[in-house]
Amino acid sequence: MSLKLGNAPCSWGTIEGLTGEDERISYTRMLDELVEAGYAGTELGDYGFLPTDPAALRRELASRGLTMLGAYVDVALADPAALAEGTARATTVARLLASVADVGDPQWTPYLILADAHSRDPQRFRHAGRLVPEMALDKAQLRTFAANAEAVARSVKRETGLKTLFHHHCAGFIETPDEIDRFLSLTDPELIGLVFDTGHYLYGTGGCHPEAVTKALERLHKRVRYVHFKDVDASVAARARREGWDYKTAVGRGVFCELGRGCVDFGHVTGRLRSLGYEGWVTVEQDVLPGLGTPRESAERNRAFLRRFGL
Repeated sequence: MSLKLGNAPCSWGTIEGLTGEDERISYTRMLDELVEAGYAGTELGDYGFLPTDPAALRRELASRGLTMLGAYVDVALADPAALAEGTARATTVARLLASVADVGDPQWTPYLILADAHSRDPQRFRHAGRLVPEMALDKAQLRTFAANAEAVARSVKRETGLKTLFHHHCAGFIETPDEIDRFLSLTDPELIGLVFDTGHYLYGTGGCHPEAVTKALERLHKRVRYVHFKDVDASVAARARREGWDYKTAVGRGVFCELGRGCVDFGHVTGRLRSLGYEGWVTVEQDVLPGLGTPRESAERNRAFLRRFGL
């Protein structure tokens, strides 16, 4: 099966909700280094990081032979009062994606990647990676959350024709395996698919057991439309849980490490994706905060590592 590799602005220190504009590297440097490291696709990153003028964005992608894979938009889906603003913002981003949908891979149409507004609920932010059931949304709250997600997806589809995927995310309200399953059971598969993120899934289990990721793919694969490859450093994750780090501290200490240095078994994950018939893009994400590590060198090492598995 054909799998293609992209990377994303978060690997260069541009992470939604955790970094500001004055901390970002330039988008031209990010795109150049991404291509030079051997990747053929990118995500949009925070709206405004890459050009928001369609013609300018098209030039930047086409000149580098890049495919636009999608854009992450976080909305406070548990809060009905946030729905109108969040829907408008998601639709604006989707219009930009649609304007460059024909650049690069003709078999791929970018997705609007919808997520909860992570790190805004103090309890979930403080306990990411070690949640207990009492911290979950109750049945009524989760129904509201799911209905709001569907409302965003309907607007995006109606206004742009693009499809929406949901991104389970640590420090948001859909983090643990049970929360993912409950959310998917309440949403229409034709309206909302799933971005499966290996690192967020594993950290959200509260452990570091590689088989959990492949078992999840087997369970969820009918909803999976797109995949993020992210690794989890077992020692950092264990320390985060032991010392009670919040989500930003864990990310800043390198809980999401270079591929192959953590406890995700990417050989088995890649093999399972192929056996399940997944064809499409896999995007490497190594979340770093500005000044943490060496993004270009890490991207190159991640790319070299994945060649072991025919990627």
